[in-house]
Amino acid sequence: MIFRTAPGPTADAERRIRRSAAAGMIGAFLFVSVFTVYGWLYPGYSPTRMFVSELSLGPYGWVQILNFVLTGALILVFGVGLSAHFSTGTASRTGPALIQGIGVSLIASGPFTTDPLAMFGQSSIQGVVHGVFGAIVFTFAPISCFVFYRRFRHDPFWRPLSGWTMATGVVLTVGIVVLKISQQVESGLFEWKGLVQRVLLIALMAWIFTVAYRLRSHYRTTAPARRSPP
Repeated sequence: MIFRTAPGPTADAERRIRRSAAAGMIGAFLFVSVFTVYGWLYPGYSPTRMFVSELSLGPYGWVQILNFVLTGALILVFGVGLSAHFSTGTASRTGPALIQGIGVSLIASGPFTTDPLAMFGQSSIQGVVHGVFGAIVFTFAPISCFVFYRRFRHDPFWRPLSGWTMATGVVLTVGIVVLKISQQVESGLFEWKGLVQRVLLIALMAWIFTVAYRLRSHYRTTAPARRSPP
């Protein structure tokens, strides 16, 4: 597949894309770091048995609420940067839109807190809203990988990430099924449902971080050449 060559971005546009890539890296790192450290410090909280969203409950729940909102905003900015970079060709619209959808859903997941011990079985209004946006995140996550894989495998610059992108999509797809099974009390995974969710979130955020890092490195290495005289 041959991609049409689009006019290169201006210096200002390149700076905006680099900043958006940095936002994606920061957002992915921030989200995992906060729910990991806060989970260790939260009295009575079990990272293996309880969901990340349950950190939003209690007197210090604002920490995880803020984590959702800030991470979502940063990933939304990253999605805008992806849209500016992938201006034409395969995944140029769908891929960035999915990442932006994940960002918006994370933002909404903050103020609408989860019901205790629930993910797929929310009962309160705010819990239902949280569940809907959480479902969007976990649905868009593997689809994003598969959509970008179609672009990466044909794009020389992005091809090194194509294999990992496909693998991440498969891990997320299988993991979501396992997560659903772990919700059942009679399943042997019930006491490990929190760990299953963490594996999925870390896989997603690691992929976002890596894509963002490669996007930023692209403009860090090519920008001087573009602006140099012929």
